[in-house]
Amino acid sequence: MSTATCCTQTARPQGEAEDQRSECCFKPAVDIIERSDELVIVADLPGTSGQNVSVEFEDGTLTLRATIGQRQAEGTAYLRHEYRVGDYCRTFQVGDVVDADRITAEYADGVLTLHLPKRESLKPRRIEVRTE
Repeated sequence: MSTATCCTQTARPQGEAEDQRSECCFKPAVDIIERSDELVIVADLPGTSGQNVSVEFEDGTLTLRATIGQRQAEGTAYLRHEYRVGDYCRTFQVGDVVDADRITAEYADGVLTLHLPKRESLKPRRIEVRTE
């Protein structure tokens, strides 16, 4: 599994018009865990909510996107302004290792956890050895 560059599109909640923010797109930090029956991706997405997280899998490419709401209130006069708001985006090339129909995702406390079950044909299997 390899990582790719930041996406050019950002996810929007359903029904919300796209705004033209000039903020950047952040690449969230992830942990990737391989188990015998699945891959698990844990991604940090602080500052967003589960409704603003999007996960897509198409042609062996897994894409994570999340939008962040604006922090700056109109008319606010900052003495110093270092916090940058931007959306999150990260893509992974997974190939045909994953059973796309069984991918699941959970979001809690700023952390997205994806479970990508391996296809049955790729899982290790035990072969019985017969003795006479």
